[in-house]
Amino acid sequence: MLGKGMKAPFVLAVLAMSLGLCACATPSPESAAQNDPWEATNRDVFAFDVWVEHHVAAPVDDGYRAVVPQPAREGVHNIVTNLHAPIVLANDILQGHVKKAANTLGRVVLNSTLGLGGLIDVAGKLGIPAHDNDFGITLGRNGVQEGSYLVLPLLGPLPPRDLLGGVVDGAFDPFVYARFPGRSTLFLARRGTVILDTVDRRRDQFDTIERTSLDFYATTRNLYRQSRNAQIQGDAALLQLPEL
Repeated sequence: MLGKGMKAPFVLAVLAMSLGLCACATPSPESAAQNDPWEATNRDVFAFDVWVEHHVAAPVDDGYRAVVPQPAREGVHNIVTNLHAPIVLANDILQGHVKKAANTLGRVVLNSTLGLGGLIDVAGKLGIPAHDNDFGITLGRNGVQEGSYLVLPLLGPLPPRDLLGGVVDGAFDPFVYARFPGRSTLFLARRGTVILDTVDRRRDQFDTIERTSLDFYATTRNLYRQSRNAQIQGDAALLQLPEL
């Protein structure tokens, strides 16, 4: 649910807590076959995340949609995407994608200037669409396996490879190194905006998948893996999965 860019100490603390809870679990043959040795605990955490989605995230998003019209919400998403671009750029470079890196850099320059700080996706209108990238994908493209499937409170699916990727991505964010008055307040405002935008963009799909799934947990696990594998393999037709 919280999306990208969580601070490393928080992520690692949640991981330690979750692994501690999982330590006593004995995987069933079915769980072992799915590389999900902590399935029982993962399902409990997943149920908690779904409860938060229904009872906290959805009501807040209802208010957001009621107060902020769609064009303005699109502008908020454009700003969030622009602020995340340095992380995408760093991974484009690490993966040796020169054209993608050039496109990402071009988007940052165009949208930060002509696009009023990213509010308007000028680059997209000029035929330079946004793409996502992260260090979990970088690791996957270098042969690092996903590891045992893991669901974390509020963060959703984050197997070890992608959890490590999220921590490293934090080091690629220039904002982490900035020092100025009011930085902490701005950081919290940015985090809240990212979470709100993530919930709003993926909520309808979340509801659809939940409504049509016989086993919401298993469906989410499968879609997460399909999406990540498609990103690692460079599939243009990526699946999108709600971040719980």
